[in-house]
Amino acid sequence: MPTRRASSFGLRYHLRTMDHWELIESVTVPDSGGTMRLMRNGGEFAIHVDERELMRNSMHGSEEALSELACDRLCDVAAPRVLIGGLGMGFTLAALLRRFGDDGQAVVAELVPAVVRWNRGVLGQVAGYPLRDARASIYEGDVGDMIRQPPALWDAILLDVDNGPTGLTRGGNNWLYSWQGLEAAFRALNPQGILAVWSAAPDSGFTRRFERAGFTVECVDFRARGSQGGRHHVIWLGCRREQGPKWQEKQRRY
Repeated sequence: MPTRRASSFGLRYHLRTMDHWELIESVTVPDSGGTMRLMRNGGEFAIHVDERELMRNSMHGSEEALSELACDRLCDVAAPRVLIGGLGMGFTLAALLRRFGDDGQAVVAELVPAVVRWNRGVLGQVAGYPLRDARASIYEGDVGDMIRQPPALWDAILLDVDNGPTGLTRGGNNWLYSWQGLEAAFRALNPQGILAVWSAAPDSGFTRRFERAGFTVECVDFRARGSQGGRHHVIWLGCRREQGPKWQEKQRRY
């Protein structure tokens, strides 16, 4: 699940307005023990884990940008196969499908079964029910499974998991951003494949790991509400280099 780092102002605002929010359902997050809640206030939906607000349907500009920026780099791929890590409220998937042709395929890995059920039900309206699209399928489990043992090589992997390289809700997510996870993503991609990563904040250490894993990396600042502003988020775009990870080159030389 993707998370959004809450500011102190956002937390105070959340506490002041809790009386106006209706609890739709609460579930336990697998492997973490936290409680996830789907909340509604009129036409506004929010997902919380414990006392932290993870996302709202009014702030999805950077999630859409994650797909759009990756698709810009897949323009020469006739029938792209894309893995999305984290379903969230469906905005990343919906943006991807808007850019796909009829032959594109999107697989979304989502760890929390309730999130899939919400997107197929009451929450699906916010992104236009993208799971109803025949080009989309769901893997209910860890996105790491689809990276370690992909059913076929991916043209792009989009990671909107936890808070980016600094996880908040589940320690197991940290593997995705380690050099082992990045190297596994390198192997899971077709030549010239794209690895795109969403984050709530910059991380220079992750940028260096990303580059050493065999990718040409571009870092893009994007606003949570797109052109309407909001918090600054970061999207890394990595294009797979033919020569492979730099630490392998070093091992070969010595």
